[in-house]
Formats: sequence, C-alpha cells, structure tokens
Amino acid sequence: MKFPVQKSEEDWKKQLSAEQYQVLRLKGTERPYSGALYKVDLPGSYVCGGCGAPLFDSETKFDAHCGWPSFYAPLNGEAISEEADYSHGMIRTEVVCSKCGGHLGHVFPDGPAPTGLRYCINSVSMEFKPLNEQQPK
Repeated sequence: MKFPVQKSEEDWKKQLSAEQYQVLRLKGTERPYSGALYKVDLPGSYVCGGCGAPLFDSETKFDAHCGWPSFYAPLNGEAISEEADYSHGMIRTEVVCSKCGGHLGHVFPDGPAPTGLRYCINSVSMEFKPLNEQQPK
C-alpha cells in the first residue's frame, strides 16, 4: 500500500526514537500500562507520532482496561487504514496511519456504543495535542 508520506528507513530512524521506530515502522507493541498516553484524560486530539496527521479525538477515548489508549472511533474515515494481520498465530485487524502508514495498533469488535469498536492504540505511536494548544480550525 502506498501512502502520501514516503521516507527512507534511514530517515525514519533519524526522526523517531528507538521505541517509536520499533512500533511505527516495525509493527512492534509497547508493554501494556507503560505508555504515557494511557491515563491522559484531557480534552484534545491525538496525532500520528510519525507524521502529525490527526487520528483520534479525546471525546472518543475510553478506558478499556487493556493497558493501551482505546478509542471507539477515529477522527474521521480517512484518518486511518485497516489491514489484515495474521502475525503471532492470530487473525486481527491492524490500524495504520493513512498518511504515513505507521503502525498504530489494532481494532477489535468489543468496544462501547455507538460503534461497538475498540481501537487499541500504542501510546508511542501518537502525540497528544491539548485542546488549549491547538490551532483554530
């Protein structure tokens, strides 16, 4: 799949921390309950840690007690892309940033209303932008 933001692996390594690179580019996973954004409960938005694309709004965040930030919907239908993931002997749906292709996490069909979905996202793959620090739309 081709994404609008294209960089060499060397450029990604220069831009990202080692942990960000492991998750965003190599499809790794941070340890549960270890991410800086897991307990953030402030108004704002979550953007891709690789390219800054808006991904999720804090209004859709909920505590799924799974150890990772969870959301019931992306910011819009174009923010993320989904891909089949057959790794680790499981069948899951991987969630990636539609702009740079960075691995964000997975989506599961066990979330709350109104969508019934749980986007289980690695903290290290995102940055939080508090509402009071965002640019006017």
